[in-house]
Amino acid sequence: MPLMSILLIVWGVLTAILVILIIYRSMLTMREDDQLFLDQSESHMEKEQQEIIARVQKVTLPVQILGGVSGLLILIIAGMWVYEGLTRVQ
Repeated sequence: MPLMSILLIVWGVLTAILVILIIYRSMLTMREDDQLFLDQSESHMEKEQQEIIARVQKVTLPVQILGGVSGLLILIIAGMWVYEGLTRVQ
């Protein structure tokens, strides 16, 4: 199996995981409220919001890392594709 095919498969898998994590993070932030809980009876809502914020923060670093790796990998693939194209012409 050529190296380019392996890189494209790896890039596809990483990008699919990235998309899934981004969708998951956006689903979490849809449930997040911009409210200030002042009453003691609403303290359970504050705890729920804190849990949502913690989950979003856990997902943020992997999203950033996967985004960077995916971008770098597609640049490497594009560079290899251009290099192969230029060497075939000569």
